[in-house]
Amino acid sequence: MSDKNKKVAEQEHDAQVILKARDFWSRNSKMITTVASVVILLAGGWYGYMKLIQEPQEKKAAEAMSRAEAYYGKDSLDLALNGDGANAGFIKIIKNYSGTKAANLAHYYAGSIYLRKDDFNNAVKYLKDFSTSSTLIQSIAWKMLGDAYMSLDKKSEGAEYYLKAGKHNAKDEYISSECLFLAGLAFETLGKSKEAGEAYLIIKEKYPKSEKGAQVDKYLARVGVIKND
Repeated sequence: MSDKNKKVAEQEHDAQVILKARDFWSRNSKMITTVASVVILLAGGWYGYMKLIQEPQEKKAAEAMSRAEAYYGKDSLDLALNGDGANAGFIKIIKNYSGTKAANLAHYYAGSIYLRKDDFNNAVKYLKDFSTSSTLIQSIAWKMLGDAYMSLDKKSEGAEYYLKAGKHNAKDEYISSECLFLAGLAFETLGKSKEAGEAYLIIKEKYPKSEKGAQVDKYLARVGVIKND
């Protein structure tokens, strides 16, 4: 093919591509415009939601939390939980400000209060709905869940939450060793010597200088992992 014919062929090809593009647009312009508008509206709506609804909600929830936390700090647990008539307690904060950081934290406080009141079902209910990126606070929440389940005689769940708590915050020698020790004891009550031994071994290997580390050989011997001299 000559250079001239080749150039003509390329021009014809380009023209066909343009025609196809124009044809596609003419047939689908309404759909494309609608989709684009929806995307823009969603993006704008999300921004508006964050600015006009979520941020004010967070602020109101944080203000309510400060009053409930003040009662909690004074051990006025009923007022912290249920409010004082003028100010909301943790339960109402959870209900009124769902989805906020304050409502999430209120689950933690409410669960801990119910645990102290020996209302273990409600302790489980609220603590299970709490989550945080803080390994320390999360491990404490899971430890409390372990306590609540053990008190409900749900030893399997208790053992698992103790184990989760013990493994989650590995840098904290005290909390991790305590939770792993509780996991070991709970597994022993279930007749699960292997799982108990695994929990005790973590203490021996990672936290030998902790209080539980100094005692753990006795428990390892009890479950048959090592021989007691």
